[in-house]
Amino acid sequence: MGEASGSRRPGGDPPSRLAGDPPSPWEGVYGYSRVAVAGPWVLIGGTTSVDPSGYVVGVTPYEQAAEIFRKLLHELARVGLGAGDVVSVRMYVTDISRGDEVGRAHGEVFGALPGGGPVATMVEVAALIDPRMLVEIELIAYREPAVG
Repeated sequence: MGEASGSRRPGGDPPSRLAGDPPSPWEGVYGYSRVAVAGPWVLIGGTTSVDPSGYVVGVTPYEQAAEIFRKLLHELARVGLGAGDVVSVRMYVTDISRGDEVGRAHGEVFGALPGGGPVATMVEVAALIDPRMLVEIELIAYREPAVG
């Protein structure tokens, strides 16, 4: 296992981490970061449509997914990336029979990318951290290493 201190390791700098902008109500309490940058990889952890006060934005899977993708694109922009840099998306839904709604929101973000969108997975889960939440999404993006 790696050191918890984040000290420099052979082969590169330690991962950098960012809290969400704005952070979720659970980041500090549960001890996690919204965004981690490790070499060329940018990972954004499970994101829901909750705002900092705990209000869940959207009542349908589509509305929640659209809000989540808005938040994810904002987090990507903070590290200089956009939708075209995303290589993998995982979508967790509490009712797969409404998966088309989440898929539609995904398509609105990634459907017109040259060469196609990222690889994607959508699975049904029994529940999320708050029963009002219907969707949680995480993604992985790739950024070209700096030359020089």
